[in-house]
Amino acid sequence: MTTPRPTAPAIDPDAGIPDLIRRLTDDSKRLVSDEVHLAKLELGENIHAGARGALWLSLAFGIGVVGLVALTIFVATLIGHAVRGHMWLGAIVVGVVEIVCGFVLIKKGLAAFGEPSYSLVETRDSLKDTTTWVTHPRAD
Repeated sequence: MTTPRPTAPAIDPDAGIPDLIRRLTDDSKRLVSDEVHLAKLELGENIHAGARGALWLSLAFGIGVVGLVALTIFVATLIGHAVRGHMWLGAIVVGVVEIVCGFVLIKKGLAAFGEPSYSLVETRDSLKDTTTWVTHPRAD
């Protein structure tokens, strides 16, 4: 998300040191303001992506709990009747299946958290560009 750097304004050879210092101060304030604005935008994007991942994870958990309770009772009873009244065997089989399904849903939620970078990559890159620009100004 880098934008082309504007060309430097022409330097007035008759400008005094106070004018140059004032220009430098104004440019520095603008630069710091732009960097803070970029950091806020990037942080907002990352928080939004993280919230979306948390929403999917909590939604999967809620629906999974309600659905699996009903399904557990039904399938455990069905398997228990199929193996001549041994309900404990039906409960074990259903429990293993539920654990596998829960693992898949948790993995999906954690993957949603892992997608965005929370280290403000664009801000760091912009700060590197700024450092380079300050230490090695171009002569136009």
